Amino acid sequence: MPANKKHLTHSNLHKTLKVTAAILGGYLLTVATHLCLSLVIPRDELIMTMAFSGFILWPGLMVVAFLAKNGWKVWGLYLVLSFLFMIPVYLTYYR
Repeated sequence: MPANKKHLTHSNLHKTLKVTAAILGGYLLTVATHLCLSLVIPRDELIMTMAFSGFILWPGLMVVAFLAKNGWKVWGLYLVLSFLFMIPVYLTYYR
C-alpha cells in the first residue's frame, strides 16, 4: 500500500537535508556524546561502551531526523548539541 502523498516531504532540499542530517549529523552527535562521556568514564571502559551504545544511538538519531518536518531544524539541533557536548572536551584537553 503506497504512502499518503500529503504526509511526504515535497521539497528536494528538505529531503537532502534530512538524509545528510541523519547520516552525518547523527554520527557527529554520537561521537560528540561519547567524547563528552570520556571525561567521566575511563577510556578502556568507554571503548566497549561506545562499541554498543554507538550502534544504538546513531540509528536512533537517524529516526529522529526523518520524523522532523524541517531539515534545517534537525541540522541546527544536531550541531548545537554537538557543540555543547564538545565544549567540556575542548576546555579539558586544549587549555
